[in-house]
Amino acid sequence: MPALQPPLLQDKVAIVTGASSGIGAAAARLFAAEGARVVLGARSAGKLDALAAEIGAAAATCPGDARDPDWATALVATAEDRFGGLDIAFNNAGTLGEMGPAHEITPEGWRDTLEVNLTAAFLAARAQIPALRRRGGGSLVFTSTFVGHTAGFPGMAAYAASKAGLVGLVQVLAAEGGADGIRANALLPGGTDTPMGRQVADTEEMQQFVAGLHALKRTAAPEEIARAALFLASDAASFVTGTAMLADGGVSICRT
Repeated sequence: MPALQPPLLQDKVAIVTGASSGIGAAAARLFAAEGARVVLGARSAGKLDALAAEIGAAAATCPGDARDPDWATALVATAEDRFGGLDIAFNNAGTLGEMGPAHEITPEGWRDTLEVNLTAAFLAARAQIPALRRRGGGSLVFTSTFVGHTAGFPGMAAYAASKAGLVGLVQVLAAEGGADGIRANALLPGGTDTPMGRQVADTEEMQQFVAGLHALKRTAAPEEIARAALFLASDAASFVTGTAMLADGGVSICRT
């Protein structure tokens, strides 16, 4: 009988932001099932508490706003104080931001979108990298998107620009952190059935249209994107760094 493989994240400590719903919640459940202790971050304390109760003793919560540098620090402090260190960060929190034709987006809406999707990622990395160094390395994963990378969707200029910026950030973090054993990657989902995804595809007709854009002719379940994040977070991806990894159901290559 073959030996059982140990869980992919056995004895690891992970931060997961945007953990109150969608991809973040699915990833938190999966990371914990794979042996990790997880620090759950999002704005909704109530939803985090409910998820932590579901996961059990392997979860701790730290509610806050991704734009707040003190929150980035608090997430790391929670990981170190509660679980003894930090090995993985899935920086997944994000927003669609203000939508509309580029020339109609307000400067305030533009700035807020970049703050949540891009500046917050910088603040997270800034707080997390010293903690990963203290553990001898680790994995940083950031949720980007194919929008602004392989396709441009009308009305999504701020979102596309902010998420595309994550790819550049990841490349620099990977180059800077490699000698310390720190990997950094961007995960680029396609259409996914999440509350944010349903903001874009808010009717049955629009949902069918979006599904048809994909080679697989469907959108993803959050759990499918979580499994891609698990790969990047785990030692299965030990030689993967600096990438913009598509998990997009073929939307980037489909023309049918």
